[in-house]
Amino acid sequence: MTAHIETQRTEHHVPVATACRALGVSESWFYKHRGRPPTPTRQRRDALDAAIVEVFEANDGEYGSPRVHNELIERPGWQHLSVNTVAERMHALGLVGKKRRRRRSLTRPDPHAPKFDNLVRRKFKPAAPNMIFCGDITEISTWEGKLYVATVIDLYSRRLIGFAIAEHCKAPLVCDALRMAIATRGGNLAGVIMHTDRGSQYTSDAFTGLCAKHRIVQSMSRSGSCLDNAVAESFFATLKTELVYRVVLATKPHARQRLTWASPRTVEASTMRRCHVRETTEVRSGLQGRCGTHRVGVGPAGRRDRPGARRARGHARQLGERRQAAPG
Repeated sequence: MTAHIETQRTEHHVPVATACRALGVSESWFYKHRGRPPTPTRQRRDALDAAIVEVFEANDGEYGSPRVHNELIERPGWQHLSVNTVAERMHALGLVGKKRRRRRSLTRPDPHAPKFDNLVRRKFKPAAPNMIFCGDITEISTWEGKLYVATVIDLYSRRLIGFAIAEHCKAPLVCDALRMAIATRGGNLAGVIMHTDRGSQYTSDAFTGLCAKHRIVQSMSRSGSCLDNAVAESFFATLKTELVYRVVLATKPHARQRLTWASPRTVEASTMRRCHVRETTEVRSGLQGRCGTHRVGVGPAGRRDRPGARRARGHARQLGERRQAAPG
């Protein structure tokens, strides 16, 4: 404290009497302790502060008091140090560790909206296309703010058949994604199950009316269970890993362009490879018609090959050519 009063006097021209009165000490106390060597307790406290600052800065300011304490007790002289002492000194020094961001869910149930049963029950392998769709919403952060992406995926092929991007997270967003999926599949989706969470967007009058108009059956996950819609969650994880986390999305137009043009070539194709999708004769479609054929082998009549089928046909072709070239 004496050093602080001395600093106020020399650097900021604050009189000793004013500084002592502000700190609640007398002038006689200041002159009595001025120039005295620090006590052993003070020396140990200064050494502890220096060690805490060293550990904190060495870890880029990420460590809180528990981690700083764990490192200090491994050093000689601090084996009996208390974690509460470290927390107290860090508070006095103004050192605060980085906190993990709390996961924010976009699902906001409407307590008065109609509820639909879970018709899928985590059975994500339908027997044919246009039987079960799933949808969800995620947010994409940019320097200019957030964008929201709604998707519709066919569970048979894990193909993204509808999507919408907007600066809001309201019912028109999910309705636009479903309209795109309806247009992609030709408009006749009577009896298709549309599986989503219990968010207010999917229980809104606009979305339920759109489903009823096209005779689409709604199905909803249980509250607080992300595993009931695992396919949609997995797709968003791939989307962000391959398209968002690797780049800096400075502007919203940049994010829109990247999601619209890059996702058919990376996310959808990689998701198809990871899920080992079975043969299908679906119409090759993608985001805004730009997706084209996935990076898998295509056999006769547009059917996708099983793993190794192209290689087997190549070997058979080479064997036939050798037999024709053989004499006799």
